[in-house]
Amino acid sequence: MSDKLNILIIRTDRIGDVVLTTAAVHAIRENYPNARLTMLVASSTRELVEGNPDLDEVIFDDREGKNKGFIGFWKQVAILRAKKFDWVFVFHTKRRTNLACFLAGIPRRTGYKNEKYGFLLTEKIMDDREAGIKHEAQYCLDVLNAIGIPAPLAEAKCVLPVRVECEEWADKWLLGHKIEKNTVLLINPSASDPGRQWPAERFAALIKDLQKKYPYSIAVIGAKNSDAAQRLLKLVDRKVIDVTGQTSMSQLISLLRRSRMLISNDTGPVHVAAALDVPVVSIFTRNEPGINPERWRPLGEKTRIVVTPYKGDISFRKAKVVDASYLNAISVESVAEAVDALLKLC
Repeated sequence: MSDKLNILIIRTDRIGDVVLTTAAVHAIRENYPNARLTMLVASSTRELVEGNPDLDEVIFDDREGKNKGFIGFWKQVAILRAKKFDWVFVFHTKRRTNLACFLAGIPRRTGYKNEKYGFLLTEKIMDDREAGIKHEAQYCLDVLNAIGIPAPLAEAKCVLPVRVECEEWADKWLLGHKIEKNTVLLINPSASDPGRQWPAERFAALIKDLQKKYPYSIAVIGAKNSDAAQRLLKLVDRKVIDVTGQTSMSQLISLLRRSRMLISNDTGPVHVAAALDVPVVSIFTRNEPGINPERWRPLGEKTRIVVTPYKGDISFRKAKVVDASYLNAISVESVAEAVDALLKLC
């Protein structure tokens, strides 16, 4: 098959999902160096892929704006049809995306075989992601392996763009706070699901422990409207820097590149840090097949996870389920030990 193909790659969900899918994007580029690669993402993750050297174009599914509803869906179909794609890889399985690719007339459609209109695909890969026995990046690469594109996880490379203007912003941020490069610990107490938020009181105790042991500056990141971040900031003294709501995704990438470590709940920024080869400790308050560390741990040697025991007496499959016994199962000491070990290694 000629590699002068017009290929579409779809991943329209959240930060970590998109970051991990860039490993598959890189593998496609490696195998089809002359192909034109376009990636379809949600507007909220555009900065994670715009400027990615493996991509020729990035387009968006703006489901809260121009692509909202029935009319918006057909606008999206029209855009895909006009671009005359030869092949699409659907890594985020939705009825919407599988149907859109079918209606757009993309002749070769590769993705997961499941109940979400998987019958509309031309190449259907078994979907066992809910079992959580492999890493999400491996599940993406398995789609390629299943159709003869070699993509071993050991050679996986997640790729993130770095913007000059954001590098300059990060340098000015360090200078303004009188901080040397690689001497700030970033803390992320937020997560989209309350069931993945280690208690703010424990983050506060961890911060106090780290301040006693290390000369590093500590900064709290996250959205400005994050209740978890605001609770934490109220519990710690003024020596902690509040960066919540002050960075774009591209600026966060540059700030991470200058940080000593990220300590975070199991959420998107841990995968950003790992892709940048920044040490990261990830706290898993959920541990059930499909949403477990086996599937969602940050990749790389500079990573550590701290995880609550799996008991099987509660299902976290639906967001917003919170069980205090799970949130409190992880001690401050266990997270501090993971941080200490990683700081000694890195």
